[in-house]
Amino acid sequence: MIRASFKPVLWKILYVVIVLMLLSPLYMYFSHDVEKLKTLYPHAKNQNVETPEYEIKQGRPKNWASLKEMSSYAKWAIIFSEDWSFYQHQGIDIEQMKVALGEMADGERFRGASTITQQMVKNVYLSEDRTIWRKLHEIILAQKVEKVLTKARILEVYLNVIEFGPKIHGIKAASYHYFRKHPSAINPREAAFLAMLLPSPKRYYVSYKNKKLTNFARQRVNAILVKMRMGKVLSLDQYESQKNSRLSWEKN
Repeated sequence: MIRASFKPVLWKILYVVIVLMLLSPLYMYFSHDVEKLKTLYPHAKNQNVETPEYEIKQGRPKNWASLKEMSSYAKWAIIFSEDWSFYQHQGIDIEQMKVALGEMADGERFRGASTITQQMVKNVYLSEDRTIWRKLHEIILAQKVEKVLTKARILEVYLNVIEFGPKIHGIKAASYHYFRKHPSAINPREAAFLAMLLPSPKRYYVSYKNKKLTNFARQRVNAILVKMRMGKVLSLDQYESQKNSRLSWEKN
């Protein structure tokens, strides 16, 4: 049995825990002034690191590309691959989270089920830590971001900070690295390749390194092209042409 003298201490500890649990979501919500992203830009403190930290300040970064300066194929390939319901949800995709939790309950590998908004929040404001605290912080901030920023602005920021390979951040850097061209000139198959990289860019970089798509990469690229056709981004003729094409650096 617990001694009577210990009971007041236990009640105090319990009280503190409850207060912290109630205040934590408030802290997470107000931890960052996301409204600054309406007019300011995230600048990497150090470009030559695997996971750069960002500070929000004036002036477009050197490698920044506006949505108008990006190929529509690139934008839609990534949306269809990463977050099909981007324009419908308010920061989080409840259905995808249910699927992810179900897979975890069945003993399958856990996946984050993160929306584009959540990924943007994680890259700009948070860390890569795989903790429940960070995930909850990400979810709360994502919903705040959706109330403050337009979908267009969220997508633009996301595409300029997301990782496309080792120390390759942002679609402009990725376009020049992989294809030696401006993001506005990216074609459908190139767009599908960039989208294919995003779940695990360092791992999938092997296709570019070996100048040959792995079987998995080829299947994923073609699957993304199918989604682009389903989403009416590609005509049937474009789809047929692109699914049988090769990337500029692929070996015969």
